[in-house]
Amino acid sequence: MKTIMMTGTALAAVFSLSATATLAQDCPTGLPLVEEGKLTMSINATIPPKQYIDADGNLAGLHKEMGDEIAKRLCLEPVFRNVDFAVQIPGLDADRWDMINTGLYFTDERSTFMQLVPYSVNALALIAAAGNPEGLAGPKDLAGHPVGVEIAGFEEKKLREINEAQIAEGLAPMDIRAFNTYGETFLALGGGQISAVFAGDAIGSYYQERGQFSKAATGLFPGTPGAFAFDEPDLAQAVADVLNAMKADGTYDKMMDAYGTTKIDVWERWPGEFTYFYSGD
Repeated sequence: MKTIMMTGTALAAVFSLSATATLAQDCPTGLPLVEEGKLTMSINATIPPKQYIDADGNLAGLHKEMGDEIAKRLCLEPVFRNVDFAVQIPGLDADRWDMINTGLYFTDERSTFMQLVPYSVNALALIAAAGNPEGLAGPKDLAGHPVGVEIAGFEEKKLREINEAQIAEGLAPMDIRAFNTYGETFLALGGGQISAVFAGDAIGSYYQERGQFSKAATGLFPGTPGAFAFDEPDLAQAVADVLNAMKADGTYDKMMDAYGTTKIDVWERWPGEFTYFYSGD
């Protein structure tokens, strides 16, 4: 009988090849991608703590971590394109990226032309200067005041709806100022150009904890999900499958808890598993 002896290095190589082969068996094939072997994601890194550039100049936050994990489980290299929110949907349609990973709000209207995979539940806030010197307590206190919001998002649409309803009640109109990014919006707040910013609750908590700004009103309009967006149903389903696996092994819950993000389970339309929503032709 011939005995085969292997060094530790050789054994490690065998185990590595075995693990790689096992992983490869779990990897979906034939996914429609902008660039083969890569998951290209658009992101708008101006909204800490969910997506921002850290002190070392690196992309950081929940969306970065989730994108990395999803790409890893699809056996793809994660690639992020940090762009303004306003160009993300047109860029998806033009095949500049595979996936929008920026906290896009789920709406039924958007599900008519994109595949949407809801993954968290959001609430909105009014964020004022530190200490809330104007004593703002809600949207009605902004009647006649300048208020900032990021352009072309759910927040701007909702703010304009609130404003129109308040005008119908006889209140003075808000001076709504839409900025390209939330970074610019908060610069305007810090410079005294606006009285408040209408944005997600999480970003308000981030700045309040650092003593930069204060949440004047919180928990507004809860229940609207954040969603990943796709132009290809096969890729949308593949990502939904990954999220279900992350939910099953605890990774999803761990990530949500680390950032104080409300899990999708509480959404009234949650079907019990991650899936994509699409009502177009």
